[in-house]
Amino acid sequence: MAENEQKLTGKVKFVKETISPDDKEQLFGSYELKKSSRNMLTGKIISIGKKDVIVDIGMKSEGVIPVEEFDEIEKWKPGDTVDIFIESFESEDGLVLLSKKKADFEKVWDKIKESYDNNSDVEGKIKKRVKGGMIVNILGVEAFLPGSQIDLHPIKDLDELIGKTMKFRIIKLNFKRRNIVVSHRIILEDQISKKKEELLNELEIGQVREGIVKNITDFGAFVDLGGVDGLLHITDISWGRINHPSEMFSVGDKIKVKIIGIDEEKNRVSLGMKQLYQHPWTNIDEKYPIGKRVKGTVTSITNYGAFVELEKGVEGLIHISEMSWTEHIKHPSQLLSIGDEIEAIVLNIDKENEKISLGLKQAKPNPWELIAEKYPEGSIIEGKIRTLTNFGAFVEIEPGIDGLIYISDLSWTKRIEHPSEVLKKGETIKCKVLAVDPENKKISLGLKQMEEDPFETVEGKYPNGSHVEVEIVEQFAKGYIVELPNGLRGILPSSHLSKKDGEENHEYKTGDKLNVKIIQINKQQRKIVVSEKEFVKDQERQEVEEYLNRQEEK
Repeated sequence: MAENEQKLTGKVKFVKETISPDDKEQLFGSYELKKSSRNMLTGKIISIGKKDVIVDIGMKSEGVIPVEEFDEIEKWKPGDTVDIFIESFESEDGLVLLSKKKADFEKVWDKIKESYDNNSDVEGKIKKRVKGGMIVNILGVEAFLPGSQIDLHPIKDLDELIGKTMKFRIIKLNFKRRNIVVSHRIILEDQISKKKEELLNELEIGQVREGIVKNITDFGAFVDLGGVDGLLHITDISWGRINHPSEMFSVGDKIKVKIIGIDEEKNRVSLGMKQLYQHPWTNIDEKYPIGKRVKGTVTSITNYGAFVELEKGVEGLIHISEMSWTEHIKHPSQLLSIGDEIEAIVLNIDKENEKISLGLKQAKPNPWELIAEKYPEGSIIEGKIRTLTNFGAFVEIEPGIDGLIYISDLSWTKRIEHPSEVLKKGETIKCKVLAVDPENKKISLGLKQMEEDPFETVEGKYPNGSHVEVEIVEQFAKGYIVELPNGLRGILPSSHLSKKDGEENHEYKTGDKLNVKIIQINKQQRKIVVSEKEFVKDQERQEVEEYLNRQEEK
């Protein structure tokens, strides 16, 4: 075979011809194979180049190994022995191709297989970053570490892991392809699972534990108790009203919680924070006796009232009717806003149903208790017309205190159909206090009482039987309403109309003036009756008397 050899660039090459099994026996028969069944040999490094390492394998020719198969090539030198694997006795170029990686794999295969079968951990060093993950050196051979199997959470900078040594679990193995896939995540998961199991065995209902807020949702917060997550429901965070768990804490906060429930089948733990404190309704009647002045914060407003937080878990209701002594409140928002700090008086406690009734107006003096002293009957007040109604006018005496002038108290003499005939909204008037009813919060006022009642002097000015000129104001079925010069009104019955020249009674229209005789005055009934017929009779009688007197003088 010697004549068939030739050297190229310092490397041994075989001529491109088929080598018979007998020739191979002649070439390698004298060499003792360490693992002949796996083509394993031990060689000595002759030289190290930029791309290849030349190795003496004890044959007539040397072998070649790619330099990238050596980890930390700078630590290797000529003369070092190295285990190699014979890839092939001749390549296309007639070279003896060797592999250090495959030799390394062969050497540690049993250990790797044993670790894989036993699901045991192996130590490895992360070499470099590749697409989809990292390359790890395990027992001298390379293994692939997928990015998803590095940690429980995504790693921002994978380059920081290069050079680090850690434990791995072999999760996939293929000898033929010499493919090894490892995971570090599965080890962490096992540790957490083991720790979780141990912790679950320790947990008991009623225990107080410290945990870290891991996640916050609308319905509560998940708290890490050291390997086991528990749910702290929003209803178990505080005895008081909260809209969202984020009002109480943030992710990462350390908090104390109480174990209130354990579901062993589903490995679920229920936590409570409010249970660390005494129920606020315990001894509630001692803390908030009826009549006590309390301070609180408005937490909610409805159409019928406002809820006030006295302490966490204790709220009282101020009904709209208990908000003001004087103002006409249509909605609580007229006086209160959410977040207002207020003082109120405890009116009632329903411990069984956890309800407290509060009064806002009771925290201030009741102005109606002094109203009778401030505005005694007969006193004159000045106020602004606030509202006009069909039955009268409301006059604001002071802020929140109104008095009512009934339509019948607007005039002594005029028949008022609506207060707007004599009053205007917003104008300021003087009137007299007629009556005060503090209990029912009513003050009766009078406008006509500011003047003397003309009925009191009517007999002096217009005595019964006197003649007076009147004006027709209104016609009704049985006669006319007439107005006297002093503004008083009287009745002229149809039966007391005078006939003209034998005709039927004369018909009058509004505004007509005529002379009449006062035939009846009833001060109690405030009634005046006049007669045109009697006036005419008096006139006729006077004319007769005058005529007779003139005859006597003759």
